[in-house]
Amino acid sequence: MFIDEARIRIKAGDGGNGCMAFRREKFVPRGGPSGGDGGHGGDILMRASEKHNTLVHFRFNPEHKAQRGIHGEGSNMSGASGEHTVLSVPLGTVVYDEDTGDMLHDFQYPDEQIVVARGGRGGRGNQHFATPTHQAPREHELGRPGEARNLRLELKLLADVGLLGYPNVGKSTLISRLSAAKPKIANYAFTTLEPNLGVVKVGDFPHEQSFVIADMPGLIEGASQGAGLGIQFLRHIERTSVLAHLVDVSDASGREDPVEDFKIIAGELKEFGHGLDKKPVLVVAAKMDAVNPDKLKKLTAFAKRRKLPFFALSSVSGEGIEALKFALGKAVQDFRSGIPVAPPPPPPAKKHKSPYPAPLASKKSSR
Repeated sequence: MFIDEARIRIKAGDGGNGCMAFRREKFVPRGGPSGGDGGHGGDILMRASEKHNTLVHFRFNPEHKAQRGIHGEGSNMSGASGEHTVLSVPLGTVVYDEDTGDMLHDFQYPDEQIVVARGGRGGRGNQHFATPTHQAPREHELGRPGEARNLRLELKLLADVGLLGYPNVGKSTLISRLSAAKPKIANYAFTTLEPNLGVVKVGDFPHEQSFVIADMPGLIEGASQGAGLGIQFLRHIERTSVLAHLVDVSDASGREDPVEDFKIIAGELKEFGHGLDKKPVLVVAAKMDAVNPDKLKKLTAFAKRRKLPFFALSSVSGEGIEALKFALGKAVQDFRSGIPVAPPPPPPAKKHKSPYPAPLASKKSSR
């Protein structure tokens, strides 16, 4: 089950209460205050994991809490801090604050980790309130509550190439020829109901190169207003470096003008925004095994006027597949050459340390 959006509620652990106690021990008159501090509440952390590729594990488990801190005890014993809760999310997940709409983080690198809710600080025991003029304090602090948040998680697949086009134009067949992906292929519209990913390898060892290609569910006119499957899946090609726009040049689709088909899909990309209409585009004439020469001629002339790279192929016969594969590989390589090196992942979160100095041990009286 592919789930690319989830809403969750998180609650960091509350801090433990500080203790009010006095040392009562034989032969130790006026032992003084001995209330320990409360432990700190655990944090809620999120970590990017390569083992997950969907948000389905949040769908039926939307609430997550961290352990609270233990209350302080007598004899200057501080309570233990609560354990942190770590939530694993797929690479490409964007975290938003549901209440304010602010983006908290965008996970783009493996093992990247952030704190999304901080645990409450533990309260101080009465040992911290003793002064020369107030030697038997009864003051102590309650633990502070941990942060609570409503979050919206949005998954944007990390693909290098995005396949676009009308339904039943041959995108699923093409991705099955370019990679080892096995999407559902059938002769009817909207066969693809969720994005499919495939890894394409170009060249031979030791100069082999690979990139990820994503097959988007088909767009139709009015998709930006909710027609068909709408544009809910277009977020998955926001990070791509190049788009391959497939246009049917056969008579199987029933549509007469391939140029108009291209312009309609381009208009939907512009309506969606997020820079999709600014990305490099390769025009691909699909279904060359059943080509209508007039449609092919018209689309070729249009691509030439727009100065767009043009390829003609048949996923059935294999015609033009290799040429498109190497062109996509070169476009991805050119894009990657300008990407900065990924920063190293941050160190794992450490347990809370008490900000208060350790209480001085009372000296035992000798007889």
